[in-house]
Amino acid sequence: MPRGQAPTFWYGTQPVPRWARALAPLYRLLRLIDRARYAMGLRRVQRLPVPVIVIGNLTAGGSGKTPLTLALIEALRAAGWHPGVVSRGYGGTQREAALVSADDSALRVGDEPVLLQRLGQVPVAVGARRADAARLLLPSGVDVILSDDGLQHRALGRDIEICVIDGARRFGNGRLLPAGPLREPLARLVSVDFVVCNGGVARPGEVPMLLQSGALRALVPVTTVQPPAPGAEVHAVAGIGDPTRFFVSLRALGYRVREHAFADHHAYTRADFAFDDATLPLLMTEKDAVKCAALAHPHWWALPVRAQLPPQFLAALQARLNAAASPSLPRAGARR
Repeated sequence: MPRGQAPTFWYGTQPVPRWARALAPLYRLLRLIDRARYAMGLRRVQRLPVPVIVIGNLTAGGSGKTPLTLALIEALRAAGWHPGVVSRGYGGTQREAALVSADDSALRVGDEPVLLQRLGQVPVAVGARRADAARLLLPSGVDVILSDDGLQHRALGRDIEICVIDGARRFGNGRLLPAGPLREPLARLVSVDFVVCNGGVARPGEVPMLLQSGALRALVPVTTVQPPAPGAEVHAVAGIGDPTRFFVSLRALGYRVREHAFADHHAYTRADFAFDDATLPLLMTEKDAVKCAALAHPHWWALPVRAQLPPQFLAALQARLNAAASPSLPRAGARR
């Protein structure tokens, strides 16, 4: 198991180690204390003058938040909004609030913010204090802010909460960290506005989301090498929450895959690509590609994915957003 990947007992049938079972109640207590501080007014929720949509999850690791964020950017822009994105910037060194530039480094601001800025073509800000980072977006005319992750970051006030779940792995053994993958108890789902199910079979009340693969994109801008056709043997590199999902998708497209799994937000070096047969085509996620451009060879490719969402979900989200933006109505997020 690569360093940083989920322990096998989270999603398997192995018994939970005694040390993990012993620490889970402590984690629960810390979450309760954090919630109580806001309920008692010891910590303040910071509201912004524009609606905020938080896109998060209940489990540690990736679940499909970034593709959903990109899809919502596109939908909101088409509806006349001017969205911006705020992120913690995991994997980056930037701690103070800062805007992400078009040529920014994933080492500084994190891989997901770089990807969101380049593909979404919207203002993106990062920072440990998300409210401070979000305020940096306002001078550019942003009228709705998407928070990539942050369901558990109570300091940033929100009007709409969207919880994304991995439809294949769902909630694993259903235990809190570190005994299981849960950041919060499953009862938290009752208070969110939408539950989006990425892949698998959506259950009643969940919004189904499918990831549609696009055409391979060369990491080297100018190359005469042709992309590998289905049936070809390829190296597959994935440093995401669940690398297996990427490998399965490549096999579904017909490729014969040599798997190379890395931890989420892994900082790649040339040594990571010292494979036995380096002449084979190398395929990776777009999230990994933003960190590998300087290392790339002409036969390295990124596989784009696009989230497909039901029109009725986008319509319902638009209705909630319109209500949140109306100055004559109370802000929905004030209750949280």
